[in-house]
Amino acid sequence: MSDKRSSNLYEQLGKPNPAETVIIGIGNTLKGDDGAGPQLCSILKGNISTEIIDAGSTPENYIAKIVKMSPEKLLIIDAVDFGAPPGTVRIFDIKDLGRFSFSTHCLSPHLFVDMLRSQISVEVFFIGIQPAGLQLGAGLSEQVAKAVVSLAGEIRSVLCQNK
Repeated sequence: MSDKRSSNLYEQLGKPNPAETVIIGIGNTLKGDDGAGPQLCSILKGNISTEIIDAGSTPENYIAKIVKMSPEKLLIIDAVDFGAPPGTVRIFDIKDLGRFSFSTHCLSPHLFVDMLRSQISVEVFFIGIQPAGLQLGAGLSEQVAKAVVSLAGEIRSVLCQNK
């Protein structure tokens, strides 16, 4: 994999200002592990002071809201099939995302980020979670559910380190 970013959030994010960071979870909760992004939002909402957006499968509907907030950093969390064991979490460079499979999005993540960056200057971190399955009506697999809880804890730690 030509992923140039480390999978360590501490190394990548540094010490982000929670008030200048937005987290957006993408995915369809009715399609198994595709619900990883929304589940992460559910876990974090009310537990950190960062703006959290559960965008479901239509992140493009939140572009104006994100532009209005004008964050310094944007964390996008989504299920991405990058051929790793289920539950693997990886931070991607946005330009590498065209090579991977996204199951429920009308707008590609790359185009979504391009649309944001045409209006604001924002550092984007795309965090992908390898799904085990995307069956309609299924819940999160055990591997992905564990990965989501672990990732939520790591994000909380990184964002709360400035306090």
